[in-house]
Amino acid sequence: MLIREETERDIAAIHALLASAFETAPHSQQTEHLIVEALRKTGNLTLSLIAEQDSELVGCIAFSPIKINGKSCDWYGLGPVAVTPDRQGMGIGSELIQYGLRHLRADDARGCVVLGEPEYYSRFGFAPLPDLKLDGVPDAYFMARPLVDEVPQGKVDYNPAFYITAAN
Repeated sequence: MLIREETERDIAAIHALLASAFETAPHSQQTEHLIVEALRKTGNLTLSLIAEQDSELVGCIAFSPIKINGKSCDWYGLGPVAVTPDRQGMGIGSELIQYGLRHLRADDARGCVVLGEPEYYSRFGFAPLPDLKLDGVPDAYFMARPLVDEVPQGKVDYNPAFYITAAN
C-alpha cells in the first residue's frame, strides 16, 4: 500500500470515496465529502493523504487547523478518515492515521483532536482531556493527542466547514 499526499487528479475519487464510505454510517450526516471540499476551497485542508493499492484509491484522511479559545495554536483536527467499504477492517485507516500523525509531528504541530469512537482512536494515543472541550459533545467522544508536553486548556472550535449540511 502506498500512502501519499493528494494531488488534483485525486479530488474526484476522494469525493466519491467519502460519499460511499459514510453513506450508511449511523453517526454521520453524510456530508464528509462536502466538508473536505469546503476545507480545500478555503485553504484550510492542512494535510490530505490517500492510500492506494494496485493504483486504486482505497482510503483517505484529512487534517485541518482548529482554534482553542478562539485562537490558532498549531493544533489540528483529524477527520474525516475513510476507507472504501469493501476494504474496511484491513488496517488501512490505522495506517493513514499513524502516517498523518507522524507528518504533523514532523511539521512541528503541537497536537491533534478527533471526534469519534473511543475504542478505535485510543489505539493511537487519543484520550479525553478534562480541560479541552468541544461544546455539545460527550467527553468520551472528543479526544486529543498532544504532540508536545504543553497541553492547552479551553474550548475547541473546528473550521466552519464541519457545520455544513447537505441543504447548504
